[in-house]
Amino acid sequence: MDDSIDPTTKSGADASARATTRGRATSLAPAVACDAVVIRYGETLAVDRLSFEGHAGQVVALLGPNGAGKTSTVEALEGYRPVTGGSVRVLGLDPRRDHTALVPRIGVMLQRGGVYPMLGPAQVLHLFSRYYDDAEDPDRLIDLVGLTAVRRTPWRRLSGGEQQRLALALALVGRPEVLFLDEPTAGVDPEGRIAVRNIIAGMRDRNTCIILTTHELAEAERLADRVVIIDHGRMLADGTPATLASGAADGAIRFSTEPRIDADALVGTFGAGAVLEEERPGFYRLQPPPGSTTPAVVATLAGWLAERNLALGDLRTGQSLEDAYLAITGSRGAADPAEAQPEAAGSATGRPVRSSRRRRPRGTR
Repeated sequence: MDDSIDPTTKSGADASARATTRGRATSLAPAVACDAVVIRYGETLAVDRLSFEGHAGQVVALLGPNGAGKTSTVEALEGYRPVTGGSVRVLGLDPRRDHTALVPRIGVMLQRGGVYPMLGPAQVLHLFSRYYDDAEDPDRLIDLVGLTAVRRTPWRRLSGGEQQRLALALALVGRPEVLFLDEPTAGVDPEGRIAVRNIIAGMRDRNTCIILTTHELAEAERLADRVVIIDHGRMLADGTPATLASGAADGAIRFSTEPRIDADALVGTFGAGAVLEEERPGFYRLQPPPGSTTPAVVATLAGWLAERNLALGDLRTGQSLEDAYLAITGSRGAADPAEAQPEAAGSATGRPVRSSRRRRPRGTR
């Protein structure tokens, strides 16, 4: 299998050629497109004229509070939720009308459920690989997501993080052109998070369009090429993490060092107008005085800490994506029924079990 997922290296000349060819084929049109999408549940407006695009080789993070409309939007793109108005397209296809043609070309990662509880990772992946004409090697996937030691352990006995890794492997098994990831690092240990990041980077290199929903803003900042922030079903912002952070920037400098440093002494170094706040033990926000330049402030800060033999860590100028997100969203209210009431989507997980929608394995009745 020449085009296998490799989180650390390119997949070889053959894989690169295939990825380049696919990139040219889809570069003129988005892989995923929402155009003025409206979704209602009775009188409740869950998604309100939402428009955004995702292209091949791009990671798009959908961010928003619980009930913002993320789940309804993603389910519409996957073909499991009808839209009330507007349109959705995935790889140029209507996800509901062309569902049979689209399913082999997309991968869907559920946050929970969707797996036969008595089967282990090896059995599940080998079974699901038979639904596709050109599947990933199941054994290689098991190794890639770090489940070799539990390859025969029934799903119900796996830890939450191991179940997440298996869900990711199942989303990858069909070599998707568009990949939908629902909270891919939720409940995953630090080593697993690194593995997930590397896998996502590898899929991006293979020209896959990745739609990512998460509440972990640090992960979105690390992974996403574009971020779409929605609330009450409406788009509030759309841009790169850096652009969104700079757009909401407050000019502050954030850094870490020992807790409870002499704040008055440090502020006095900068003169009138400087403000220092210890946001949590050992993590500080320094608002420089008006007219100061960032390089000069950083140099002064580093010098002051060095004189006191204090380490300088986590230095960041401007705001993080999390800071920008909180500034953009502010307070919120009504919920998206698809997120607040999962059972409305047709199963205990909020979505139908995907295995029933894939083709029957070859050689079975």
